[in-house]
Amino acid sequence: MGQALTVSYVRVVGVERITPRTARVTFTGEALAGLMEDRPDQQMKLCFPREGQGVPRLPEPEADDTYGMRWYEAYLAIPEPERPLLRSFTVRAYDRGRDVMTVDFVLHGDDGPAARWGRDARPGDVLGMVGPSSLYARPLPAADWLLLAGDESALPAIATLLESLPAGARALVRAEVADATEERPLGSAGDVDVHWVHRDRGGSLVDAVRTAPLPAGTGAAWLAGEAGAVRTLRRHLVEERGLPRAAVQFSGYWRRSLTQDDAPTEEDLAWAKEQAEE
Repeated sequence: MGQALTVSYVRVVGVERITPRTARVTFTGEALAGLMEDRPDQQMKLCFPREGQGVPRLPEPEADDTYGMRWYEAYLAIPEPERPLLRSFTVRAYDRGRDVMTVDFVLHGDDGPAARWGRDARPGDVLGMVGPSSLYARPLPAADWLLLAGDESALPAIATLLESLPAGARALVRAEVADATEERPLGSAGDVDVHWVHRDRGGSLVDAVRTAPLPAGTGAAWLAGEAGAVRTLRRHLVEERGLPRAAVQFSGYWRRSLTQDDAPTEEDLAWAKEQAEE
């Protein structure tokens, strides 16, 4: 029997603009202490209220609904004008002493619901939260060195992965951001080479990884960000750089010109099947 789906509510206790396009929001909640684990890259979904709602309307989970299928059916049964909008996030940090969770919101130019909420967040605001769950934890493959590559949406996960590295562990980071003002400190006990890629100067994550010299020895990679770029990089690392398929973890956090509310494309379905087979 796996861990049951967890649905809870979290309340804003602080908001900070850490870069011109990133808001760092801290939350507290009665369930947090029992949900947060001491591991990097904890994924969960935040549930945003519709216009006119102070608190998002969410179904209660059932104790034996391990993977949340019945909960999701109940969620879809809520009339659309009242149904909260779900978006996936990474827990940037959790302070067990203060019982406070930190989440970074990228303020994309597409003016989506998460970006709008993040720009206007105030202490006292309430969101729903689904997860995080250890069911979806994926330890990094063992290797002599690790490549971490992603855009702004991947930076919280990259930061937690770097912070989890032991002293002496070797890692390369290729991070794509809008411009130099979006760079931020990435601390680690490991031996880390960080290279920032700026879109305003014509840089791209794909080009940065393609041209990156990789160390000798056994390598592994963690890729996340825009789905098309991640697909391209995964094929490049496996087919052109010779990394084993199982050594490359990959996640398409967002899709260009589409949102998480849009139906999956055929390419998305093939992508999900490929991830499940790894």
